[in-house]
Amino acid sequence: MRILFAGTPETAVPALQLLHHEGFDIAGVLTRAPAAQGRKRILTPSPVHRVATELGIPVLTPRTLKDGAIQEQIAALSPEAVAVVAYGLIIPPALLNVPRHGWINLHFSLLPRWRGAAPVNYAIAAGDTTTGTSVFQIEQGLDTGPVFASEATQIGEEETAGELLARLAQSGARQLSDTLHAIAAGTAHAQPQSGEVTLAPQFDSSWARVNWEWPAQRVADRVRAANPAPGAWTTLNGQRFKIESVGVRALETPEGTAKHVSLAPGEISPGGMVGCGEGTIQLRRVAPPGKAHMDASAWLNGARLAAHTRFDSEVKEGQHD
Repeated sequence: MRILFAGTPETAVPALQLLHHEGFDIAGVLTRAPAAQGRKRILTPSPVHRVATELGIPVLTPRTLKDGAIQEQIAALSPEAVAVVAYGLIIPPALLNVPRHGWINLHFSLLPRWRGAAPVNYAIAAGDTTTGTSVFQIEQGLDTGPVFASEATQIGEEETAGELLARLAQSGARQLSDTLHAIAAGTAHAQPQSGEVTLAPQFDSSWARVNWEWPAQRVADRVRAANPAPGAWTTLNGQRFKIESVGVRALETPEGTAKHVSLAPGEISPGGMVGCGEGTIQLRRVAPPGKAHMDASAWLNGARLAAHTRFDSEVKEGQHD
């Protein structure tokens, strides 16, 4: 099958590599234009751009697909299908019917749960224990098209968004390849989505701010959901304080038995426990203002916090939906 591949981040690389390895005729790769990165704002090609170049595949980097010139370029490549993994640009109706098999998308959730740009983050933040991947036909609605295949997986109790996404990228690559093979063979059958619809829209860093009025498990889930990006954070004395890893557990006494600790929301104990709306969390790795991530114990030893020191709890209403 002659295909185009559309993808941008590291998450899309396993699928591109597998499709190339399995002999698909990849006429070209669509990816986002190079973006400025680092303090020096150096224009850097996307991970998919870099790998496509290494594989000798032509690369197109339009800033929009609504332009007539890029639409003509895509049509001229005569793809039978377009394989999409985390591409990042809206596909206009004029392009949906260019390939006779359409645009086939690998999505990192069990649709229709978590339609949108950040399904893995929202699944973890919501406390989901199961998620998966779906391969579906793109139509004009947001992730609304019929599904060719889906595969469920358990979310680890302490698995971060980055870890889960890397795992789904590998299993999803195989699922996408199998679906394209089935489409080429004429044996693929897409089914309409059914079930509760939930949305996972793109978010900014305010989504990752910890609300200490939440129950401890919800705080821990949000920390995992925001790792590695944008990174969970709070403020201490008005300065941003990053939180990379926490645990939910009771304080252990010297005798090894659990002990209830009464801490106000945001209050930090000498041992690194922090009060929540219900229960407490244990700080594991943090990044104090202006410093790199470190073990929380190292920070506490150097910080010598006054008794009853609290993280700030001022959070705008609706900020963490």
